[in-house]
Amino acid sequence: MLLSGWRARIAWPLLRLLLTVVIILGVFGVVLWALGKDPLKAYRDTFRLNILNPRGLSEVVVRMAPLLLTALGVAIPFRAGLINVGAEGQFMMGALLGTWAALNLPGLPAGLHLSLVILAGMLGGAAWAAIPGLLRALGWVNETITTLLLNYLAPLVVGYFVFGPWRAPELAMYPQTPELPPSARFPTLFGTRLHLGFFLGLFFLLGYAYLISRSRWGLELRAVGGNPEAARRLGLPVERWLVLAMVIGGALAGLAGIAEVAAIHGRLKMAISPGYGFMGFLVNWLAFANPFGILLMAFLIAFIASSGFTLQITQRLPYAAVNVLMALILFTVLAKPLGKGVKG
Repeated sequence: MLLSGWRARIAWPLLRLLLTVVIILGVFGVVLWALGKDPLKAYRDTFRLNILNPRGLSEVVVRMAPLLLTALGVAIPFRAGLINVGAEGQFMMGALLGTWAALNLPGLPAGLHLSLVILAGMLGGAAWAAIPGLLRALGWVNETITTLLLNYLAPLVVGYFVFGPWRAPELAMYPQTPELPPSARFPTLFGTRLHLGFFLGLFFLLGYAYLISRSRWGLELRAVGGNPEAARRLGLPVERWLVLAMVIGGALAGLAGIAEVAAIHGRLKMAISPGYGFMGFLVNWLAFANPFGILLMAFLIAFIASSGFTLQITQRLPYAAVNVLMALILFTVLAKPLGKGVKG
């Protein structure tokens, strides 16, 4: 009986995720057909070049790294009943503060310097997320509004430093910071761009899976998210949990930001993120904060993002075709709560 219940808890979310993928790919196939393209050939080419090809697969995994971390940055507040739409801003602020640590702490041993860079990046994201967390805990402003608005403020803060005091003089045409020193760079593996950030994402995903289901911390967090008034009557510090959930989520999104700087770009620039924070939001909501679902959906979204260049070459489609597919995913995300409400 226990085994059958466990199988049901695993099988139903997996079936739901796979059905979502099939529906999305089917609708996108209709869009390709309407544009005069061969959907089967398009899917076959993207699978061959991005999955079967080792170099292409490594690039998909590289894109997974920030998606895992930003999705976790949304999932932890989600478990506390919060909607964190601000992973993009937290990503940017983590990149900013991590870059400060990389550029202003020279002469340290490589391991120590990199550790401080990582901690600074997490601190930047955590501090940015603490603002909406505190405002929500005090009952002043809903976190959905504040996190969304802070997404527009974060690039302005980053732009001040990139165009101002941190601007590299030798790159006047393309405003960005000086290159990070080698001691502050994330190591890469196997001659590819696969880097430490991906393994940190897996580590935190496993930690999240364990803590949320097998620890008192996870039980209290879920109690706060499930019924805050009942949790308050049981003596749980609901306001403290709200702030803590936002801070932890922001720290993970900030880690994604500095990982992108220190592993991929090597310097801070305005176009540091193609929207990883918003993609992480989609990943979490497609997965309903399920750890295995986050892993699966992060891979799917990373695969879709990597397939844009393949579609440009093999099907002569603009990269914006990927945006169409992302929009279809967003519609699926928005339809799920509606479907649940109609069913009830």
